[in-house]
Amino acid sequence: MSEEFAPQQSDGSGRPKGLLQQMEELMAALNADLSALDADLQATGGPGRGRPQEGEAG
Repeated sequence: MSEEFAPQQSDGSGRPKGLLQQMEELMAALNADLSALDADLQATGGPGRGRPQEGEAG
């Protein structure tokens, strides 16, 4: 297979990053985004507070 379809990212030292490192970075970013979203929802009294939403038992 050709590598033209999978561009390599560099870790800053000129070496390409490994797939595991890329996945770890993506998971860390996703976790941070979800934590921020959770904090926003809790601060605004988002879903899970107050009246049950449509389709939920209550």
